Order: sequence, then C-alpha cells, then structure tokens
Amino acid sequence: MPHALLLGQLKHSWKEWEALGDVAKVSVCDSPNKAALIADLEGKYSDITAAYHFNDSPCAGLMDADIIKALPDTCKYVCHNGAGYDKIDVAACVARGIKVSNTPGTVDDATADVNFFLILGAIRNFNKGIANLREGKWLSGVNLAHDPEEKVLGILGMGGIGRAVKRRADAFGMITQYHNRTKLSDELGGGAKYVSFDELLATSDIISLNLPLNANTRHIISKEAFSKMKDGVVIVNTARGAVMDEDALVDALASGKVSSVGLDVFEAEPKIHPGLLSNNNVILLPHMGTQTFETQHKMEVQVIDNIRAGITTGNLLTIVPECAKMQ
Repeated sequence: MPHALLLGQLKHSWKEWEALGDVAKVSVCDSPNKAALIADLEGKYSDITAAYHFNDSPCAGLMDADIIKALPDTCKYVCHNGAGYDKIDVAACVARGIKVSNTPGTVDDATADVNFFLILGAIRNFNKGIANLREGKWLSGVNLAHDPEEKVLGILGMGGIGRAVKRRADAFGMITQYHNRTKLSDELGGGAKYVSFDELLATSDIISLNLPLNANTRHIISKEAFSKMKDGVVIVNTARGAVMDEDALVDALASGKVSSVGLDVFEAEPKIHPGLLSNNNVILLPHMGTQTFETQHKMEVQVIDNIRAGITTGNLLTIVPECAKMQ
C-alpha cells in the first residue's frame, strides 16, 4: 500500500489527512532532527511514496540534497505547504524522478491583502505616525505623504499574488505595470502594461516584489537596481527576503533613494537587519502573508489533495514548473 509521511504538524486538516487513509498508509514523522530523519528513511520510513513538507519541520525544514538523496526509491512525490518552495532542492528531486508540488492560488488573496496594507502604509507614512503616537509626539516630524491615486505601481512577478495585488490597486486608481520572464495574455494581464525589468525600475513610484526566490532572482533588487530607480521610490516585499539585498536597501533608505518600505519577509528571518528595525520609514511584519485560519486550512488541504492525486493518478495537481515535463 502507498505510504504518505507527514514532515511537520497539521493544524487545521487532521480530518482530511486521516481520510487519506483510504488510499495510503499515513504516518507522522517523529524523527527529531535531520540526521535521525536520514537514518529513519533507511528504516521505518523506507517505503514512503509521498512526503508532506513544511518549512518549519524540525527534521526537514530545509529539504536539501542530503535528504533528497536519502529518500527511498519508492518515494515519487514531495508535496510542499507554501507557494514558495525555495527550502526544497528541486533539482535534486528532478534528478531522482521525484515530482514536487506547492500551493499556488490558495495563498493569493491573503498575501495580496498584506501586500496592499504595506503599500498603503508605506506611501502614507503610517508607520512614522504610529511610532509618534506611541511616544506621545502626535504629528511632530511626520512629513506629508502621498495618495495612491495615479501612482505607478510596478509589479515584479505577475503570478497569482501579483495579479491579486493588481486588482486591489485598480480600486485605488493606481496605474499598474509589470515585468515577468514572459508577457501574460491580455486577459491575465488585466490591463497592466508589460515592461522590461529596467523600465519597471526606472518608471515605478512603488515597486512590489511578488516573484519566487531561486538562483536567478536572489538579490535581483541590488545596489545596481536601486541606482536605476526613481528618487523617493517605495518598495514592498511579500515574496522572499533574499530577492532583495538588505544591506543595499538600508543604504538606499539612508540616502533617500528609497523613501519608505513595507516588508513581510527578510533575508535571515526571524533575524531582522538592525538598519531596518531602527528606521521608522520601514513597516515590518513577521511573515504574516498567509496567517489566517481560512488560508492555512486551504493550503493544508491542497497538499493532501496533491498527495491523493499523485497516489491515485500518478500526477500532481499543482506541480512546480521545474517538474512540469515529468507529468
């Protein structure tokens, strides 16, 4: 019988996980660390068909090449809870014929809500006002801010989250442009203008980072990229911290090149760059993009649905692009 292994703890979908028992044996990993997991993959978990992966798993939060190498030959699927899947060595999975899925779509609206909260907070200078209020200073030293209407929003990464941000921007009368590896269809683009990466940097009043983290996008927002932006640009990041060089960001804030920032993700989270913590022009959230009951339940169930589909059909429902040719 196929065997599904849970690497982490479910919070909202135990019923659905137990129901998976009609097509597979289901187990919860009790390996306390990576070394123990690797040993157990040669022992009590040596027959697994699918692994349910969480970023915060104590034994496999970082599912690196060592863990992938240790997976038994019976393992055909690694199903990840999260839209971003940079904690999984997908290339190592592909080399072993293991398909990987993530949870796109289910996270779009919740993350876009946080994204737009940060856009409004950054462009309106709300963080400085909040800090002043708590210190009893009222509006002293709080500069006039800007309205979102007619501002140019540049979305870097027009996937599901980027498109959801665009829909919210429409309600505020913003002008949206975007850059992707490829231009979207007119229907998916929703009226947003497709521009080159350099044009997006040079002409956007607000830049929203909504792209996945991989070898090509790590530090895509760098010292060089900041130099191409408008003076006083606003930056918002709800993607992954490492798509932006935080040292360069702190310097750009100090120089005034960047006027304000909204961040839900960080390069070394939960550690935060001290230059960001000390700057009242930076709005900080502790990676809350998907922190809702509804969204986390949907994400957990989507992973279970992927495992069920893999076991019963051989194909994953939301396979990652790197594995698409394997379907």
